[in-house]
Formats: sequence, structure tokens, C-alpha cells
Amino acid sequence: MFDFAYPHYLYLFALIPLFILIYIAARTGRRAKLRRFGHNDIVATLMPDASRYTPTVKFVLAMIALSAVIIMLARPRAGAKEQQETSAGIEVMIAFDVSNSMLASSTERPDGVSRIDRARLLLEKLVDKLDNDKVGLVIFAGQSKVQLPLTSDFYTAKMYLNELNPSQISYQGTDISSAIKMAMNGFSPAEDMHKAIILITDAEDHEGAAIDAASLAAENGIQIDVIGLGTPTGTLLPGFMTPEGSPVITKLNEELAQQIAKAGSGVYVNGASPSALGDLEEQLDKLQKSEFSSISYTAGAEQFPTFAFIAFIFLLIDIFLVNKKISWLKGVDFFSQSSSSVVKK
Repeated sequence: MFDFAYPHYLYLFALIPLFILIYIAARTGRRAKLRRFGHNDIVATLMPDASRYTPTVKFVLAMIALSAVIIMLARPRAGAKEQQETSAGIEVMIAFDVSNSMLASSTERPDGVSRIDRARLLLEKLVDKLDNDKVGLVIFAGQSKVQLPLTSDFYTAKMYLNELNPSQISYQGTDISSAIKMAMNGFSPAEDMHKAIILITDAEDHEGAAIDAASLAAENGIQIDVIGLGTPTGTLLPGFMTPEGSPVITKLNEELAQQIAKAGSGVYVNGASPSALGDLEEQLDKLQKSEFSSISYTAGAEQFPTFAFIAFIFLLIDIFLVNKKISWLKGVDFFSQSSSSVVKK
């Protein structure tokens, strides 16, 4: 199997016909200028060492070298193989609360680590432990959207987690029900695949119906585990004021978070607890791993050096080939009417 890492560079081959036209125009112009001095045969005697063929040979060499460079830029590869691998794991959709209240401190101290930063730290450590599982990401505030479909590319998943912030959802609020339903829709249709939703929130639900949505998920075989962020006593939300001009106090609704986890047949953990990650990992391990197949491709051997060598050789020949007749070919007329070459006397 032969392919290219950067096939768009092959469009540069369109330059070669352009160079050919430029070369033909240049040679035609040169002949027209020489005709001003007299008949071609007479002018040729005035330039005994000028070769009729070497410029064309040099141009052909340059075009071959250019073609090799273009192929080299496209990074040709040969020998790529398709492999089917079977792994065992579960599917995990993360429903991440990015409402403004997640900017508040995760502790009782107003200057403590924000809820959103603590959630990122927990999830990064969790993703590192997912092994062969698949993970997806839904973000929500007053509305929800899929930020990352299910994938086994954990590097990309962590990159998305690091970029989360409230500005990604224009309609603020906290609609947990919508987030659960969107996360449910993000799973694969495979019925034998075990699935879990990890809900990260301070549970200040403004829309209601979160418990009903969690029950619906459990009925469909989807476990819901909840990570609660913040403190029940509440803390100031920096930069926000009520319509009356008072500071905004935001609290963790731990009771609702526990009810959602119970309705979703999962566990509730407080994000500030030292055992939060261990408790969540233990709960996910209870889900039976399901086998699934994936197709992977082994990278082909790079052919870059081969074409680099070709370009180098032809450029080297072009550099040392001068526009003069080659001494041992001076007496040969390649365009004689005779079927064999004629040696000039």
C-alpha cells in the first residue's frame, strides 16, 4: 500500500507544465534573436562549442529533480497495513457544568481553587486510568452541547478538558436534565456495551427534572455518577452581583447531587474529598468490560530518503552539465536523416 502523508503538496505538479511553456517560449525567443544575425548554419559556425541539446537535457534534469522534491514534500509512505484490534472497556460520557457558578471557589475560602479547576484536575487523573475505555464530553449551563464525541484518544480528551470555561455556553443557568439526555444520546447504539455518565456540577439546578432524567438513564442501563463541587455553606461568586446589587453566593446542592446519583444507580462523591477519585474509579470498575473491535493502521515505511537522493543526483548532474558540446559527442548528429548517426568530417 502506497500513500502520502501530505497529498495536497502533489498539486505542485501543476507548476511543471507552466515551466515547460516558459522554457519553450524562451527557446523560441532565442532562436528568433539568432535569426537576426543570419542563416542558422552560418550563425552556428560562429558558436562552435554551443550545444543544441544540452539546454534541453539540463531542463529535463531540473524537472525530474523538481518532481522528486514535490513527491518528497508529500512524504510518500509504503507498506502501511490495516490491523483489526479487539479491546475490552466501557463507554464514559462526561457531563461538565460550565455555568458561571463553577468559577467560584471549591472551598469555603473565596480565594481557593475554583470548582472548574478542581474538576479538570480530577478528570485528567481519571482519564489516565480509563485504559481501553472510550470517553466523550458534553458541556452544559442553561443549554447543552457535545464538545467531544466518544473517542479512545485520551490526549485529545484532556486537551478539551483544559480548555473548558463558561464562555463556551452563551445561555447561562444550570440545566442538568438537558445535559444527561444529551450525554445519553452520545453513546454508541451497542446494547451490550456498558455505559456511564460522570456528572460534574455544583447541582444548582435551575430547570428541574434532573432526577427524572437520571431515572430514565438508569432504565436504559446507563449509570450516573456525580462529582459535587463547592461547599453546602456557599461562597462568593467573584465578579457577579444580584439585580439588587448584593454579592452572589453560590452553594453546592449536595442533597440534589446525591438524589441524582441514587436515581442513576451510581455514586455521589464530593470533589474536595481525598478519596473522590478512588471512589469513582472503584464504581466504574464494577461495570463489566465489553469487547469491541477497532481498526488501526500501522504507519508505512517513509520513502522520503529515496526521493531526496533522486533529487540530489539529478540536481548535481544539472549543475555540472554546462551548455557546451560534450567533447566525445561533438561529431555526432542525432537528427541526421540517415537511420544511423553521421560523423561529421
